[in-house]
Amino acid sequence: MDSSQNATGTGGSGGNGIVIPQANDTATGTNAVDDPKQNLNQVINSIQKTLGLLHQLYLTVSSFNAASQLPLLQRLNSLVMELDNMVKLSEKCNIQVPMEVLNLIDDGKNPDEFTKDVINSCIAKNQITKGKTDAFKSLRNHLLEELEQTFPDEVESYREMRAASAAELKRLAQAQSTMANGDIKVKSEL
Repeated sequence: MDSSQNATGTGGSGGNGIVIPQANDTATGTNAVDDPKQNLNQVINSIQKTLGLLHQLYLTVSSFNAASQLPLLQRLNSLVMELDNMVKLSEKCNIQVPMEVLNLIDDGKNPDEFTKDVINSCIAKNQITKGKTDAFKSLRNHLLEELEQTFPDEVESYREMRAASAAELKRLAQAQSTMANGDIKVKSEL
């Protein structure tokens, strides 16, 4: 076994070219953490390890001779085991990549273009929504002005009720958001 085989870190090897996994393998360990970030890091590490194994396999194949058959088999077995490990680790990750991003990558384009397009679309929709909101505010103000000219007493009582209601809602929100120990309570979903 040469030094490049030991560098793979996949464990010891058997006599027939099969690589035996180490006992502390992250995919089969009982101490596996279900933390999404930890799971993602394990998948990333497995991808990097697979890329290293592919590079070693390329070097072995490109300079193949009869003496390098055993190292070739060992590296192939290591690659298969690491791919299997990657599949097991990836099952713990719940990452959804939009098909548009994958299509851009397949077309040889930068996936940042997708992000840029999504942000520009959000900005455009935000501007449209802001315009609608401003139009409704303008309509409300115009209606209040017209109503105030026609029904000044009713509009005044409406404004007083609205101010009292807003003050009560603000007081309730402040009372609900602070607990007895001074911590702020997180709003629950309705």
